Amino acid sequence: MVDQSVFVLLGINILMGWSFYVMLMSGQFSFGNAGFMALGAYTAGIATVKLGLPYIVGLLLAVIVGAVVGWLVGLPALRMRGVYLALATIAFAFLVENVFINLEYTGAQTGFYGLTGTTLPVVYLCVAALGLLLLRLQHSRLAKSLQAVREHEVVASTLGLNTTYLKLLSFSTGAAFAALAGALYGHYIYFISPELFGFFQSVWPAFYVAIGGAGTVVGPVLGAAIVTLLPEYFQPLREWRLLVFGLTVMALIALRPQGLYTPYLQRRLGTLLAAWWPGRRRAARPSPAAACGDAPPGAIEARGESP
Repeated sequence: MVDQSVFVLLGINILMGWSFYVMLMSGQFSFGNAGFMALGAYTAGIATVKLGLPYIVGLLLAVIVGAVVGWLVGLPALRMRGVYLALATIAFAFLVENVFINLEYTGAQTGFYGLTGTTLPVVYLCVAALGLLLLRLQHSRLAKSLQAVREHEVVASTLGLNTTYLKLLSFSTGAAFAALAGALYGHYIYFISPELFGFFQSVWPAFYVAIGGAGTVVGPVLGAAIVTLLPEYFQPLREWRLLVFGLTVMALIALRPQGLYTPYLQRRLGTLLAAWWPGRRRAARPSPAAACGDAPPGAIEARGESP
């Protein structure tokens, strides 16, 4: 039986996977999301523990601080791509970690206690709300604009897209997701310290996206579930647990380098769902006669469709 805390961490990991996914929508590789996660955790912690503000206010402040800092960090990173942007974001994560290591107000390296409020329903309420938002975004004009920036920024600019705004929007939104994940995480484990937000906290979201698939909203969810839950089911293996888990992840990436859940698979599942659900199929696909309107007799047959 998997403990409830594992499912809480799964929800937080899903948010971290989405933070990487949202940045990747505009072609930006960030390995500094642990820095935004730490900012969210410490902002919410200061708000609730030090200032005595309500828990929900702490979460909102964490999201705002994450988005603002993400926008500011994104400004100098606009001219960077690929490995150079990744290195710049890693440097940002180390900078944030060292700031909190030396900040006496928040306990410096020892951190501080007293953060409470995060529960399983709260985490999955946030996951459900942001998941629905991303699903609505996935096929929107904004998503197509971000894809154009990712595929070829110069061409997107010549077509009239504000590439600077789109990249900053993508980066700051991903930072806000990571800050929210950090605020939820800190208020669940009751205690935060800088060492909880080290380099590997920035690497794991990339694993979630790589395993699950970078082209859909569901991909990071699937990747986070595999990375979070598999070690729990491998517990009987004891000291071999991590070795078997690592080999499993390597096999998944080798067999499915494009990810387990791709846009093609999503379209195929949508087609199957429409075939199994006649009401949806009729609603989504009008009859040929309705589509043709006042077309003369024989026009449907001429188009190769049966009446």
